[in-house]
Amino acid sequence: MTKLYIVIPCYNEEAVLLETASRLREKLRTLMSEKIITVDSKIILVDDGSNDGTWELISKIHYSDSMFSGCKLTRNQGHQNALLAGLDCARGKCDAVISMDADLQDDIEVIDKFVKKYEEGNEVVYGVRSSRKKDSFFKCKTAKIFYKLMSLMGAEVVSNHADYRLLGSRALEGLFKFNEVNLFLRGIVPLVGYKSDKVYYERKERYAGKSKYPLKRMISFALDGITSFSIKPIKMITSLGVIFVLVSGIMLLYSLISYFTGHSVSGWASLITSIWLLGGLQLLAIGIIGEYIGKVFLETKKRPRYIIEEFLEETSFKKES
Repeated sequence: MTKLYIVIPCYNEEAVLLETASRLREKLRTLMSEKIITVDSKIILVDDGSNDGTWELISKIHYSDSMFSGCKLTRNQGHQNALLAGLDCARGKCDAVISMDADLQDDIEVIDKFVKKYEEGNEVVYGVRSSRKKDSFFKCKTAKIFYKLMSLMGAEVVSNHADYRLLGSRALEGLFKFNEVNLFLRGIVPLVGYKSDKVYYERKERYAGKSKYPLKRMISFALDGITSFSIKPIKMITSLGVIFVLVSGIMLLYSLISYFTGHSVSGWASLITSIWLLGGLQLLAIGIIGEYIGKVFLETKKRPRYIIEEFLEETSFKKES
């Protein structure tokens, strides 16, 4: 049997948390009765600095059922850091850990399939959406563009996979050898290596509450992913620079020929167009380079990715990482 921990980051999930806890409790008890997982398997709910009653609910759930543990961060650190904090809490205490969201969009009925894949020797098991029929046209298309861009940039990302995954104890230890401050777990986990497999599932509608990933955050998340795992955007700027140097040389040659053949005419439109084009490219180049410099700046600071204020479990846990 597998000793399983489930890690769930929570940010303002007051509306859905009790239902999530109820369904997971029922699912895990079924798996325990079928002797698929051990009776000391647990669920860790991580409060990512919520400003509603999320932590109070987590505490209530913990004290009413020892299956649940609670981890409270001192402030909002973002989904990826909250998830990492929960994984750190589980590290060294279980055979495998599954990460999932609190909104019940990840299908909990396939948890036993994750465990089966793990018992077959897979240290990493990815939960992959079987379709995107329930997504809007815009979200569906932008998701496809994102995964294609990541692939073109050289990053190993599993298409249609978010953060619903299983990590065995060896893979979990390997994950914590990566010390990046700028976290993009979807890109880091494939770099850990080890044998892996996929579990396909149909993503459900959000049970309650609002999405924590509006368009602005989705764009920011995509940019973080691209710039965290590839330097191709900078190489593209270099290539553009070479192209425009060649074009400017050709234009210079054309201007000299026009001058000496007496066909030189002042071109206001072409001059303004060139100024705007080159100015825009320069600003774009500065922005992309600035993004990388900003990441280097944050990495050199080595600030903690999260600080744990309280951990509700019988055993103590370190407060920083």
